[in-house]
Amino acid sequence: MQPLVEPIDALAPTELIRTARHAVLAGIGNEGQRRLAAARVAVIGAGGLGSPVILALAAAGVGEIVVIDDDVVDGSNLQRQVLHRLGDLDRPKVDSAVRAAADLSPTTRVIPRAERLDADNAVRLMEGAHLVVDGSDTFGTREAVASGADALGIPVVWGAVQEFAGQATVFWSRPPAGVSPISLHDLYPADSTGEPPTCEQVGVLGSLCLQIGGILATEAVKLITGAGDPLLGRVVVIDALRGRQREVPLLARASAVPA
Repeated sequence: MQPLVEPIDALAPTELIRTARHAVLAGIGNEGQRRLAAARVAVIGAGGLGSPVILALAAAGVGEIVVIDDDVVDGSNLQRQVLHRLGDLDRPKVDSAVRAAADLSPTTRVIPRAERLDADNAVRLMEGAHLVVDGSDTFGTREAVASGADALGIPVVWGAVQEFAGQATVFWSRPPAGVSPISLHDLYPADSTGEPPTCEQVGVLGSLCLQIGGILATEAVKLITGAGDPLLGRVVVIDALRGRQREVPLLARASAVPA
């Protein structure tokens, strides 16, 4: 797939040193790194999935990260939300994102949006982003993200974690010509799910959040640079308790119905 982002002209000398291990990667190299520097990524949620995504994208040298989360840091978050520290308790989660990104990458700008994303503001909050990473934890928010991304025509890198299980995929309602569109409703038809149990009710393995979050960050880097094959039309399913990972094909619902 073609790269999603046009590259900037040049990287600063210090950024060339900081990202030197990307420069020798086939499929990324200097040009891919310049694409990352030009990219604007919206991240929904600075929690279990958003935390590793924000850290990884900042470390990768993404130019702008819009972090959308209206929550504050609670003591129970620290078991899995690695963006935050004890000193962040009771402070907005978006503040942790600003601090952590600055410590990792001086060229990365975090744009904090301490708002709860919903159907009314999704387009406004995500407008201008090349792609969105959805690390939210309710289907209401996921529906709003999907609808907003559909309206903007941008891809959604999507993940979910509960207990010892995780999923990751990419949705894109308006992909390049020749690529089949896939949406959230192809995986979860509208009004078919209800709300799953919360992490507070059933728990979540903290390290699995890092594993799924790492996949989401990798998918974002691939889309931005054009490296490899994105998870569009494929769902990665991880069973951490049994140490198993598999891939499930995902087709658009209309194309799965025989003519």
